[in-house]
Amino acid sequence: MSELLYLPYLPPWDWHQFHRYFALRLLPGVEVLEPLRYSRSVRLGEGCGWFGVRPLPEQNRVELQLSDSLAEQAPSLVPRISKMFDLNTDPAALLAHFAADPLLGPVVAANPGLRLPTAFDPFEQSVRAIVGQQVSVKAAVTITRRLVERLGEPLSQGPDGLCLLFPTAVAIAEGSLDNIGMPGKRVTALQRFAAAVAEGALRLHVETGADELVRRLCELPGIGPWTAEYIALRGFGEPDAFPAADLGLLKAPLWGAETPSAKALLARAEAWRPWRAYAAAHIWHNYG
Repeated sequence: MSELLYLPYLPPWDWHQFHRYFALRLLPGVEVLEPLRYSRSVRLGEGCGWFGVRPLPEQNRVELQLSDSLAEQAPSLVPRISKMFDLNTDPAALLAHFAADPLLGPVVAANPGLRLPTAFDPFEQSVRAIVGQQVSVKAAVTITRRLVERLGEPLSQGPDGLCLLFPTAVAIAEGSLDNIGMPGKRVTALQRFAAAVAEGALRLHVETGADELVRRLCELPGIGPWTAEYIALRGFGEPDAFPAADLGLLKAPLWGAETPSAKALLARAEAWRPWRAYAAAHIWHNYG
C-alpha cells in the first residue's frame, strides 16, 4: 500500500538536473534512480519506509509516492522532500537578483530552471561531506557505499532495489571502519562527529541560522569551513551557504585566466547574498 501526493513548483524546473546529481552520488540499496523516478529509503525516529518522486512537467508538479508506513508522517515529510527537490524557489526572483552581475548574470539567464538539489537527511549528507574531503565524488560514493553495506540496516517490504537504511549515528560512532578506504584521521573525524550527534552534543539544525551551524561544526576536529559550509548548502538547502574554498568554484572557467583566491571569491560573493548557494550551483553547472 502507498499514498500519492502532488507537489507543485514554479517553472522552469529541470528534472534532468536532479537526475544527473543523483546519478553521480547514488547509494545502491538506499536509493534507486530510473529515467523518470527517484526513490529512497527513509528512517524517521523508530519508523522507516520509503518514498518515490516522479516528475510531471506538463502539470508543473511532481508526484510523491509514500510507503504506507510513512503515510501518517506526510505533513512533516512533504516540506523536507519539497526542499530536497527545491520546489518552492521562484526562478524569476533568482534571475532578477543575478541579472546585474556581468559574469554570473548571463550564466543564470542561460539556465533559469537550475535549482539547488538538497539531501533528504542532513546527517547522511554530513557523513557524505566528511567522507568526501579531499577525494573525488566517485571515490566518496565508493567509500560511503562500503559504509552502508557494513553498517546499514535492512529495509523490509521496500520496492525493488530499496533494501537498506543509511546507518544511524550510533552505528557509525561505534562500528568498525577498518579498511574502509579512508585515512585514519578522517575515520576519527567521522566517528567523533557521529558520536556528537548520537549523544546530543551536536544538534544538526539551522534554526539559529546557517552561520551558527557552521560555527558548531567547525568546533569538531577534522571539520573545516569547506565541509561545514557544504553541509549547510547540501544538507539543509541553505540559500546563502557558500563554500568559498571549493576547487570547483575557484577553478571554474567563468573566471577565465585569473583564478580567484578563496578570500577574493568570498568577497565577490557578498554581492550575491542572500542567494550565494544558487550562485555556487550555477558556477558548478557551468564548470561541467
